[in-house]
Amino acid sequence: MGTLVPFAALTVMDTIEKIMQAYGMMVNLTQDQTTDARQRLKVFLAGKPEDTPKLTIEGLKFLRGERVSRTRRARSPV
Repeated sequence: MGTLVPFAALTVMDTIEKIMQAYGMMVNLTQDQTTDARQRLKVFLAGKPEDTPKLTIEGLKFLRGERVSRTRRARSPV
């Protein structure tokens, strides 16, 4: 038999996996950078409410840092 893991820990680990998968599509990371990002996420998400969609967005914002996102505008007709 396997080791029993508390449900909350499973949820956080799943959320971290989702965040890392999405972040990996945005940024090319080395193995060391990936490990570091996972550790920072664990600390950041510790003690937060377990709302997975919200945590995923917050985690991505955290990893991306204080970037101002560009506003998309329609091209002017020629």
